[in-house]
Amino acid sequence: MHIRRLNLKGLANTRDLGGMPTADGGTIVKNKLIRSGKLYKLSEETLNALRDYGVTTVVDLRIYTECDETPDTLWEGAEYYHLPVLCTATPGITREKSMRKTMVIESKRIKSEFGNADNYMIEMYRSIFFSEEPKRQLTEMLRLIVENEGCILWHCSAGKDRAGVVAMLIESLLGVDEKTIIQDYVATKQFLRGKFFWNKVALTVVPVPRRFRKILMAMMEAKPEYLPIREIDEKYGSVTEYCKKELGITDRDIDIMKKKYVKYPN
Repeated sequence: MHIRRLNLKGLANTRDLGGMPTADGGTIVKNKLIRSGKLYKLSEETLNALRDYGVTTVVDLRIYTECDETPDTLWEGAEYYHLPVLCTATPGITREKSMRKTMVIESKRIKSEFGNADNYMIEMYRSIFFSEEPKRQLTEMLRLIVENEGCILWHCSAGKDRAGVVAMLIESLLGVDEKTIIQDYVATKQFLRGKFFWNKVALTVVPVPRRFRKILMAMMEAKPEYLPIREIDEKYGSVTEYCKKELGITDRDIDIMKKKYVKYPN
């Protein structure tokens, strides 16, 4: 598996896409493309490590409430962009404090409207790829990737859903195969296994009906079927074609990205 986690204090789910192989024989360059969870109350040690790593641009994909409650810790010289992929609080994806208080109520709605958490999460991911406002933010994100000259870090709260969607698009455009893209997505469960464990322990303590507890636990998962790759392939032919038709990416953009972010053997 070509998943390169960065061992940084306070950042359990931060990874460098560098080292991933591409289908045409290349390898994504290290120290250029970083995905992460929130950068909240980072230690000076971690800030120095990110600075030394070369991160010059930070893109925050969270909604405004998340940013207000747990603001990014930044260092001098870092450029900050706020591109909220979702417009409102979304159970299972956003992580603002008010959502924690209403999760049991939301789990009842999810059970009623979607049947189970998997169906709900699949629909939430579909809304990111096929709704107009999320697409506008994804377009801006990819433009930053095309135009960026340094090391760029994008993040959401846990580094799972919104950061995972952006990673999937970038990896696809750079020519990473579907198997590796999915490995990168599901690796969140491995890197956040401690957090998942304690969240599940907490749910066994809180007086929640068993059927709703199962839904809440399932919403913490990172399952391959959440990514609508098959639907995108059926509608557009590939994720790359989706990016061209829906997000305005051109062949020239892809060529620029590959020249900056992919190296090939001599």
